[in-house]
Amino acid sequence: MSRVFLDHNATTMPSKEVLQAIKDFASWGNPSSIHSSGRSAKSALLKTRRAFAEVVNCGPTEVVFTSGGSEANNMVLKGVARRLKERGQNVILTSNVEHPAVNKALEQLALDGFEIVRVPVCLKTGLDYEFLEKSLKEKNVGLVSIMKANNETGEIFDLKRIKKLIDENTNKNTKDEKIYFHSDMVQTLGKITVDLKEAGVDFASFSAHKFYALAGTGVLFHKKGNGIEPLIAGGGQEKGRRAGTENLLGIHAFGVQIQKLSQTEERATQILELRDHMEAEVLSKIEGVHVLAQGRPRTPNTSLFIIDGTHGETMLINLDLLGFEISTGAACSSGNPEPSPVLMAMGLSHAEASKSLRVSLGWQTTRDEVDRFVETLVKVVTKLRGL
Repeated sequence: MSRVFLDHNATTMPSKEVLQAIKDFASWGNPSSIHSSGRSAKSALLKTRRAFAEVVNCGPTEVVFTSGGSEANNMVLKGVARRLKERGQNVILTSNVEHPAVNKALEQLALDGFEIVRVPVCLKTGLDYEFLEKSLKEKNVGLVSIMKANNETGEIFDLKRIKKLIDENTNKNTKDEKIYFHSDMVQTLGKITVDLKEAGVDFASFSAHKFYALAGTGVLFHKKGNGIEPLIAGGGQEKGRRAGTENLLGIHAFGVQIQKLSQTEERATQILELRDHMEAEVLSKIEGVHVLAQGRPRTPNTSLFIIDGTHGETMLINLDLLGFEISTGAACSSGNPEPSPVLMAMGLSHAEASKSLRVSLGWQTTRDEVDRFVETLVKVVTKLRGL
């Protein structure tokens, strides 16, 4: 049988429309040029910029094209940090389950004198909002960076609640004491509805290849009025916020796929039914299985299983040989023999985290594929436990 891809949180296959758009795309000019070829290229950028702004509820000038989510995250964290230094605000609040693109950037800022405070995300209760509020009250916080949806467990965090806590602990009469709010939203497109005004964030990061478009293209939402230092110096592209000639083909392809974001709610309902069916089947047919963040808000496509008496990487290899492509956690940590730091930060032991298996469904996943996966997983787990 054909291979079954169940690792959509790592990446997604470009849609048929995107592949066709690549073949048909003929605009090769430099968007910064003022002649005909340049104007044609600039028009293609503008079309995607406006389309994206419309579906996430922001202004077109607040859309900055990047090379992906990692650059967008670094661009915000390091760009804002330079402003915070000028103000003497040396504390950055984040969660203990962020993507490495956020964690590694913050580790670099810690070496530069910033205090990084990590808000706990517990196995049973999720994000500790009381800890967050206490930190906002007691520390000289300049930036809060908390993701919308976790890439490993799928857990969704309440950005509106976080924004409310930020506002309640900000001196509105002193402009220099503004607390910036950033969210890594890479895992949201096509899974949950995104409304940036409702979320109340100053910055948000997105990636095209997580939504059936091409790798190498991302977006930073940069709320009007929140000036930051650019990460990449050079020309005046993206209104001086991100130098370098834009990835025209990738951005155009993303713009084609953005037209499908209106299908998110319908698709999410279908995928949620599949995921719930899969989890029920796994839990009923395999003893000693736990689903992380079960019972809390999650992206509808994501299941993180902890399967007793197994080893995650061994399960992954066996399933891959049998035609099923999944992961044990974040793809950026592939090849690392250590279990996910996210899972251990949530309170799992080293041994428990080593038993993880992440299954993330996509828009094209079928009931038959899910049933075949469960059937195969039962056989693999039985085999490994027998050994």
